[in-house]
Amino acid sequence: MGSHVKRRENQEEKYNPTKVFVREDMIAATSVLQIRASEIRQTRINWQSYLQSQMITQRDHDFIVNLDQRGQKDLPDKNPDACAEVFLNLLTHISKDHTIQYILVLIDDILSEDKSRVKIFRETKFSGNVWQPFLNLLNRQDEFVQHMTARIIAKLACWHPQLMDKSDLHFYLSWLKDQLKTNNNDYIQSVARCLQMMLRIDEYRFAFLSVDGISTLLSILASRVNFQVQYQLVFCLWVLTFNPLLAEKMNKFNVIPILADILSDSVKEKVTRIVLAVFRNLIEKPEDQQVAKEHCIAMVQCKVLKQLSILEQKRSDDEDIMNDVEYLNERLQASVQDLSSFDQYATEVKSGRLEWSPVHKSAKFWRENAARLNERGQELLRTLVHLLEKSRDPVVLAVACYDIGEYVRHYPRGKHIIEQLGGKQRVMYLLSHDDPNVRYEALLAVQKLMVHNWEYLGKQLEKEQIDKQAGTVVGAKA
Repeated sequence: MGSHVKRRENQEEKYNPTKVFVREDMIAATSVLQIRASEIRQTRINWQSYLQSQMITQRDHDFIVNLDQRGQKDLPDKNPDACAEVFLNLLTHISKDHTIQYILVLIDDILSEDKSRVKIFRETKFSGNVWQPFLNLLNRQDEFVQHMTARIIAKLACWHPQLMDKSDLHFYLSWLKDQLKTNNNDYIQSVARCLQMMLRIDEYRFAFLSVDGISTLLSILASRVNFQVQYQLVFCLWVLTFNPLLAEKMNKFNVIPILADILSDSVKEKVTRIVLAVFRNLIEKPEDQQVAKEHCIAMVQCKVLKQLSILEQKRSDDEDIMNDVEYLNERLQASVQDLSSFDQYATEVKSGRLEWSPVHKSAKFWRENAARLNERGQELLRTLVHLLEKSRDPVVLAVACYDIGEYVRHYPRGKHIIEQLGGKQRVMYLLSHDDPNVRYEALLAVQKLMVHNWEYLGKQLEKEQIDKQAGTVVGAKA
């Protein structure tokens, strides 16, 4: 595919995120499914034996033989009601895996030839819920049956104006999410492809959020996956961020740190392009400008400016990449200029990536800002306590202990609030941590939580710091 065609498709995607169209890289994304499907197409089914054993009716037999073996490919259009009924009867009454595989390939081919044919199934007079025969197949043991069914459901759900019913939608999205979690490498690309289609539709986006889908996407992206899956899952995040409310919520799931890591490791241009597109949406789409500002600061915190600088020097031929690099550079640089020290601090805490940046050790910062840690329902304090419990990084633990100690030292009711949030217990638990720096900072924090005489504590801390430095010097000489 020529680069100018690809670019035009990118633009179409950017301005019509709910429009479904086929791209080469997405066809490749279902390759395991496609290869197996082409093998299944070469086989022949003995429909006569099903008729003789009375598993199917004469009407069903005649229709499927005319379509499948006598080449009457226009039958679905000529007789749509019979087409839907025959296929749904076959799926309901036949149990043999191989035959079910073949029927599903036939259905998928019928839909792929002409998208408007989804109405054959969606508007049928078939008695009962039209989704049920398909949803039941998701529980089969055969993986090809499961994933070809999932692909058909995505087409039926996305290519028809009437939306999928809520309970059926919830079941289907939960199934897709659980498949992602099992991380089946053969079919994970096929699952991601279904989500790429589903998440272009606004109502389906919120349903996906309700089954905890976003955090599942991000937990997989935070682990090691191949670049194709990486691209597809980031694409899912991208279409989600076209909704302003979801764009505002997205960084609560830690999306910016995870995507910043992917951007710095990425060697594939299409992965770089889609990550930058998500970052742009996270700034452009939120209606609350404060959230957009926080997203900019989070990107700065996660060293995105450095990556933008590298991309600028590389000068990609891809216009989308260079446009997004220019836009992001401008917005992030502007956010750095009007960044207060408290903004920097808050963003660092929310990112979960604490380091010994200058604000932590600034007495002036704590004097002026300790009380601000109580804002928004003590959001920052709760995050610090959460990090003490969940983080495995010694630097994060040490800095969090230090910050809690400084908050208590500078805010009169600090000790009481930290105890209420369970912070004192977490700090005391870290007194026996493997890392000596964590133990040291935990000990200082405990002393600050216990002490009543700040002047006495100040002298003690000074003495300990001198002792520590002296120990380091002695150790170096030895």
